[in-house]
Amino acid sequence: MKNEAPDLPAGKRVLGKWHRNPYQIRKTLGRGATGTVYLADARTGPVALKVGHNSMSITSEVNVLKHFAKVQGQILGPSFIDADDIIIGGDKYPFYVMEYLKGETLFQHIDRHGKEWGPVLLVQLLGDLDRLHRAGWVFGDLKPENLIVVGGPPYRIRWLDVGGTTVLGRAVKEYTEFFDRGYWGLGDRKAEPTYDLFAAGMILLNIIYKSRFEKGRDGKETLMAYMERSRVLVPYRQWLKSALFGQYSDAEKMRQGLMNIISKEEKPLNKSASPRKKQKTGNHLRAKRKKQIRSRKKRRFETVDLVLAISFLLLASALYWVGQVI
Repeated sequence: MKNEAPDLPAGKRVLGKWHRNPYQIRKTLGRGATGTVYLADARTGPVALKVGHNSMSITSEVNVLKHFAKVQGQILGPSFIDADDIIIGGDKYPFYVMEYLKGETLFQHIDRHGKEWGPVLLVQLLGDLDRLHRAGWVFGDLKPENLIVVGGPPYRIRWLDVGGTTVLGRAVKEYTEFFDRGYWGLGDRKAEPTYDLFAAGMILLNIIYKSRFEKGRDGKETLMAYMERSRVLVPYRQWLKSALFGQYSDAEKMRQGLMNIISKEEKPLNKSASPRKKQKTGNHLRAKRKKQIRSRKKRRFETVDLVLAISFLLLASALYWVGQVI
């Protein structure tokens, strides 16, 4: 799908036609099939402003954002702020304004904290997906670009762009080939929980390899080869196969499966850390002994010095009295 939304340069002032709320464009945050997202300044502070070209698409996304706020009290995506139209060059374009989520991309977080954070963040993501699916929606275009890690510690994964969110049972509106099971020949593009679960599994592969690879002649064989190639994926292989090949029926079961693996992996990590802890303790004890030895030597030297000083004074006194007698 072609993005026909207008390009708004930095410094451009946007004024809503109906609500008359002003926004000043700072920079472009991202472009998608349904519009372009900008960082802008509102009266209340920084916001994310999305300008589209299709009123129905923008209205649908606004409805999704409003609905997110009601999903079991959890704010899954950015909070909705405003929706209006702007006139540019005589043409009317719909836009909406949402909370600006300040944080770091998924890959920035992984680069800073290590790949072991990938499964931990996926546990959070699967919990949110379960709530979304129970509310009757599928995220659709689930990929690292649509995720952000905020706060910390503790860190929280949040969703950025809800343009691909689709009502259960319909055809997925937006997708990215690497995270689309249809591209890999492993299912259709019907909006159902397993569609998002496939994408969640592909996010883990993307985290491990960082680059995205093509399906080749046989999508399933290619994915199997990449799962077998990485040593990091050894504990997660069966879990990943179940996710990619549609064996998990819902996000909660997939989340529980991942949590079980993480809890098992913590034990060998603790054991491997034990020698380091012992070494650290041993080093500390040796340092303590050396300090005690130095302290004893110091006290010994101080005692010797005191005895010598007293002896010198006694000798000086004796010589003085001898001199007086003589």
